[in-house]
Amino acid sequence: MVLLNRIKTIVSLALPIIAGLVSQNIMVVIDMAMVGTLGTDALAAVGIASQINFMSFALLIGLASGVLAISARMQGKGNNSETAVPLNGALLISCVVGIPLSGLLYYTAPFFFPTLHSDPNVIALGNDYLQVRVLSITAVAMTLSFRGYWSGIKRPKLFMNTLLLMLVCNVALNYLLIFGNLGFPKMGVTGAGVATSLSLFIGAVYCFYLGFKYSATSGFLQRLPTKTQLRTLITISLPQGAQQLFRATGLTVMFIIIGSIGTDELAVANVLVNITLVMIIPCIGFGLAAASLVGQALGESAPEQAKRWGWDTSLIGLLFMCSISLPMVLFPELILSIFVHEQALIDMAKLPLQLISLLLAFDAVGVILLNSLLGAGASKQVLKITFSIQWLVFLPAAWIVSHYLGMGLLAIWCLNIAYRAIQAGIFVKIWHQGRWSTIEI
Repeated sequence: MVLLNRIKTIVSLALPIIAGLVSQNIMVVIDMAMVGTLGTDALAAVGIASQINFMSFALLIGLASGVLAISARMQGKGNNSETAVPLNGALLISCVVGIPLSGLLYYTAPFFFPTLHSDPNVIALGNDYLQVRVLSITAVAMTLSFRGYWSGIKRPKLFMNTLLLMLVCNVALNYLLIFGNLGFPKMGVTGAGVATSLSLFIGAVYCFYLGFKYSATSGFLQRLPTKTQLRTLITISLPQGAQQLFRATGLTVMFIIIGSIGTDELAVANVLVNITLVMIIPCIGFGLAAASLVGQALGESAPEQAKRWGWDTSLIGLLFMCSISLPMVLFPELILSIFVHEQALIDMAKLPLQLISLLLAFDAVGVILLNSLLGAGASKQVLKITFSIQWLVFLPAAWIVSHYLGMGLLAIWCLNIAYRAIQAGIFVKIWHQGRWSTIEI
């Protein structure tokens, strides 16, 4: 009975997070599917631009982890009237950093984007898309901060509702702006960027509405954090933001390496990455649920309970991923045909998709324990591990096999699988050791 109650707690917390994240990534998939009808150059351009856009606000992503960890600890200690204070600090940082960063990137994009690819058409399309997307950096940072807060206080359904609203808006605006339906201008790739950015701003406004409605008694926009609280928020958030920055930059470098092989390979890699990101969503959802449960257990001074939450959630995530990755292994062509319309590209992507699908169950454990560590405040340790494996092992190896050994996309994808497996194994060992439970927030 105790085990069933724990499973129910985990699943009830994780499912709304997963549903919200699914809708968020469906926006990306819809962009890929609709842009894919415009041709290979458009698909490649959006792939590169999307990675640069993600890299541009990656440091701010850490705010979600910082808010989650602190809010969960506060709730665990029974300090419910102050749980929204770290969110206030994160929203302030989002504005102070996000607004000038958007302006800087908008005006500098035409100068640095041409260095990322040799095809003039890909450059032109990608630059236009990127300029529109970077204007929404502040909205992204704010909505992610709200995600951390709602997850930390165990109210993930509110963020799920936000993302569902954004999905509906994005689909409608894509239909209007990419293809020029109902009298709207036909903007193509740029229209996809405009649709996504507008959807993000709509989502941010809705988050503020929910904040006033449900967290007025928890300090929402009533006062800023103290200097000590703000320093704690930055101390936890910055390493996680740096980890996201290095991961996003590394993904961009991987795209550049693959792009140097050929445009077809780049287009295939873009599709494979986005399919993988969608498949990994349940792991992230379970991971955020574990982070919340771990943080609250540590706030209640129950480290063994926190450790068990990490293991129990990992087991559920592993079993769940075994079930949903099977169709990718058995029917790869059917999945790929949604995004790619040329048989040669489908043939190129088939085996890499099957291989990464076989890894997903084990990778789920690594992702869940990574987020569990973030919930405990161990963001510095997570940064050291992820940076070392990606930048000191995977990327140099990918460069060597492509440029010196003359191998193609399949070899790079095998290296990607190996690096993810090693990373998962390291997080399992760290969680077992339990030193993270001594971190004070």
